[in-house]
Amino acid sequence: MTMIDAHHHFWDPGRADYPWMTDELAAIRRPFGPDDLRPLIEAAGIERTILVQTRSSPEETWEFLATAAAERFVAGVVGWVDLTDQAVAGALARLREGAGGERLVAIRHQVHDEPDPAWLDRPDVRRGLRAVGAAGLAYDLLVRARELPAAVAMARDMPDLRLVVDHIAKPPIATGELEPWASRLRALAALPNVTCKLSGMVTEADWASWTPGDLRPYADVVLDAFGPARLMFGSDWPVCLLAASYDRVVGTARELLAGLSPSERARVFGDTAAEVYGLAERPAALND
Repeated sequence: MTMIDAHHHFWDPGRADYPWMTDELAAIRRPFGPDDLRPLIEAAGIERTILVQTRSSPEETWEFLATAAAERFVAGVVGWVDLTDQAVAGALARLREGAGGERLVAIRHQVHDEPDPAWLDRPDVRRGLRAVGAAGLAYDLLVRARELPAAVAMARDMPDLRLVVDHIAKPPIATGELEPWASRLRALAALPNVTCKLSGMVTEADWASWTPGDLRPYADVVLDAFGPARLMFGSDWPVCLLAASYDRVVGTARELLAGLSPSERARVFGDTAAEVYGLAERPAALND
């Protein structure tokens, strides 16, 4: 089994502005790059990763693609483009043609930060999403329960667009509430073009006192709704460091999935990500 961490980030607050990086997140307000992650994934037995956007910046996407071209373990990049721009198709084409462009696997936007919960229903956004699908890319859905109804409508209207739900749609684990998150996520999972990342749970729980038992009801909903064949593991490093070490995140995921068969665990820890993001079709990095 080739293990893949399907969701992590790099950033440098000294070089760029990250509006979401508030004082509450001061513990991770420092540079994180490949040299920081490499020993962690090697210790965990993870061979490949997906590097995910952190800000609404085409410059960041260019930088991430260059990183992926140079780093053996970065198998794909989830980047950002302005979906509302009428020239989005051209922007995607330029990214694909640049250095590391073959490693662009998906696009993402912080939908949960938009004032409009139905942002995904906007005609200009839908036009941009169709361009993402036409380019052969997936789209990562960064949403909470509030935005899930619009995500369901969009996924139903665009059956050919591969969609990946980030962080199991960020349920309120700290308060123990399941609804309306669970029902809305099940409605999304009923659509075959949607997969989900088992990621981001520890930072939705109580950072200081969470246990695997706190996460299990939410992991069980996702396992039942999507099944192992449409789930993929992601660490959400270095955001996860607010609540847990990289090793603990990986170990907790293994604990939550211990009841699966070896082939089912292989899906969650690698095969689903490779399939959805088309990693097998992409060449190895320069230093492979």
